[in-house]
Amino acid sequence: MTETVLIYFLFLLTIARLLLFLEPSAIQSVDIIRRTKLKDVVDAVVWAGVVALVLIHFVVRSFYIPSESMLPTLQVNDYIMVNEFIYDFTEPARGDVVVFHPPPTYTGPNSDLIKRVIGVAHDTVEVRDGKLLLNGVEIEEGFLPEPMSGAFNQMVVEPGHIFVMGDNRNSSRDSRSALGQIPLDHLVGRAELIFFP
Repeated sequence: MTETVLIYFLFLLTIARLLLFLEPSAIQSVDIIRRTKLKDVVDAVVWAGVVALVLIHFVVRSFYIPSESMLPTLQVNDYIMVNEFIYDFTEPARGDVVVFHPPPTYTGPNSDLIKRVIGVAHDTVEVRDGKLLLNGVEIEEGFLPEPMSGAFNQMVVEPGHIFVMGDNRNSSRDSRSALGQIPLDHLVGRAELIFFP
């Protein structure tokens, strides 16, 4: 929808710019200066729109946060920008906040999900006594809203997969349960910034 509106807007601006060149032969110099300035403004807007279209279509995408699973990092109704290009050149790292397509076995809403990468290939992930252990070492996570409840037995992350968890650990369906390990080819991109509100 956004791309379609932007394309129509750019089309109309391009038509307006072309009309500026259709000058009658007897135009006063003041009109020429006005038209030149207007043409420059229209050119700038058209180029900005073209750049925006390329970015929206090939590099970044907006993503809406519908749930509390990433509190306090991301709030319900936040909009974030997701870099869709990054994982073409690098592997996801522990701590990245990623957007991904849910696996076919997932029974929740059929939309992309967002979680934090906890483990990458060959890592051992475990939750014991409310503490996250990565490769046998307790990980300090000061950003969590409350201590984790429950336990999760050791799991080794398979090659070509990541292990993800929501920051709101007690209210997140993630790799500990419903999602399992996420294949790398399910990744949409990495969350880069919150742009609204």
